[in-house]
Amino acid sequence: QLQLVESGGGSVQSGGSLRLSCAASGFTLASHAIGWFRQAPGKEREGIACLGSSGVGTEYADSVKGRFTISRNDAENTVYLRMNSLKPEDTAVYYCAARIPPYSYCSAVMNKYEYRYWGQGTQVTVSS
Repeated sequence: QLQLVESGGGSVQSGGSLRLSCAASGFTLASHAIGWFRQAPGKEREGIACLGSSGVGTEYADSVKGRFTISRNDAENTVYLRMNSLKPEDTAVYYCAARIPPYSYCSAVMNKYEYRYWGQGTQVTVSS
C-alpha cells in the first residue's frame, strides 16, 4: 500500500520549535517531489514547503521562509519539516504529499491537486 504518515506535531509556545516527520511506505520518497501543506480551521489547505526529487530544489511559502526547513533522509525514506520561531498563526493540521509524476521538481506555487498519497495529518498548536 502506498502511503505517507505524518508525525511530530504537538503544542508549543510562541517562539518554540518542532520537527515533523513524513514517512513513506510502498514507494521511494527520493523519486518524488514532496510537499508539506497545512490547513487551519476555516481556511484552504496551503502549500508551505517542497523538496524536489533527489534533493534538488526547494520552495517555501513567504509565511515560513527563514523559519522552516525541509529535508530528507533517504535511508529512512522520510522527509522532515523543521519549524523554528513558531507563531500562533502557524497553528494548523500539517500534511505531506507527493507530487504526481512527471513533476519531480517543486514549483513556486504549490497546487494541492498536483499531489497525492496524502497522510492523515498531524496537529500543530502554537500558543501565545
